[in-house]
Amino acid sequence: MVTIYIAFTIVNTFRNYKNIPFRATHPELIREGTMSEKRIIYLDHAATTPVKPSVADAMWPYMNDHFGNPSSIYRIARESKNAIETARAQVAKAVGAEPGEIYFTSGGSESDNWAIKGIAFANRKKGNHIITSAIEHHAVLHTCQYLEKEGFSVTYLPVDRSGLVSPPDLEKAITDKTILISVMYANNEIGTIEPVAELGAIARKHKIPFHTDAVQAIGNVPIDVKGQNIDLLSLSAHKFYGPKGIGALYIRKGMKIDNLIHGGGQENRRRAGTENIAAIVGLGKAIELATADIGWHNSHIRALRDRLLTGILEKIPYARLNGHPEKRLPGNLNVSFEFIEGESMLLWLDDEGICASTGSACTSGSLEPSHVLLAIGLPHEIAHGSLRLTLGDANTEADVDFVLEVLPKVVQKLRDMSPLYRKSGKEGGCNV
Repeated sequence: MVTIYIAFTIVNTFRNYKNIPFRATHPELIREGTMSEKRIIYLDHAATTPVKPSVADAMWPYMNDHFGNPSSIYRIARESKNAIETARAQVAKAVGAEPGEIYFTSGGSESDNWAIKGIAFANRKKGNHIITSAIEHHAVLHTCQYLEKEGFSVTYLPVDRSGLVSPPDLEKAITDKTILISVMYANNEIGTIEPVAELGAIARKHKIPFHTDAVQAIGNVPIDVKGQNIDLLSLSAHKFYGPKGIGALYIRKGMKIDNLIHGGGQENRRRAGTENIAAIVGLGKAIELATADIGWHNSHIRALRDRLLTGILEKIPYARLNGHPEKRLPGNLNVSFEFIEGESMLLWLDDEGICASTGSACTSGSLEPSHVLLAIGLPHEIAHGSLRLTLGDANTEADVDFVLEVLPKVVQKLRDMSPLYRKSGKEGGCNV
């Protein structure tokens, strides 16, 4: 029944979206510098970020004169090799590792796959049990599901209503067959930051490798892999103003792990394939900037996020914040609105130049409710009405204020079209 309603709402919304322009029904919102000029307000930084000009500048020479293959021995090849090692040192410094513990990959998904499959297959004789959480990114969840087909057993830890994994639950889930624990550093949808150091300490006590997907955390949370008991860590450059298609996996020295990609001897014989030098240089520069600017970045976007949240809860009834109110990424805001469908909201907001999402960019084509929102206890109909707004360095108070003008009208417009809202008989109301 919920699925039928959602399909009806999207079709009906699309018809209205095409035939009744929002700016025609709300002409008071048309003003210079906003809709009249189709200004873009980008609030989807958890999906991807723009490449910083200084990062692009650092990359450019390695797409031109410095194009040598780093596996060769002549001068321009050595220049490429040196650039890779400089970037490796930059990544290592950013997470508190040694350069020799950093391996470049094509991004977060490959890093997650390598960490989980590599540890699982290398340690299969010791055991076949893996522990992860119910709210992981699909790069982790689907990898674990694949391993279940290969004979591994996986425990998916529940989370509380804020999205937090319980350390006692982890302790109870460990068996003598457990060979890997993988819990994300911060959730990509609701922004909740997990107690990684505590979880890592439990893993270390039991001598079990601990992996964390830190794709959303880099540049938002200070990371120290040694101090936080992390054995493997995944990251991806395009989440912190670097290029797409490049990431890294930290592997603590001494870890028993199989290779994922076989071929040549690149990456210390760990990951075959000619290196993407320009992208690696971009990753190094981006992570250096992200960690150097973390104080200003956090304070800037946290203030904007709080301004946006306060305005939403004041202006829109039957809205609720998803995720932990305090232990969350500074720029993440995930809100559910009762009686409407999230995809419909995106259509209206996009028409006004506001870029947002309903959850993970990797599942944006699905009409299924977010597994993360279901895991924190939201009913399907409320989970379907979620909106993720993630702020970045370039956002301003003016951006936030414009969203606070547009969003309440969008929500009310959709509720007026909603049979569920009409049947509820609710007017005004309060927020959770």
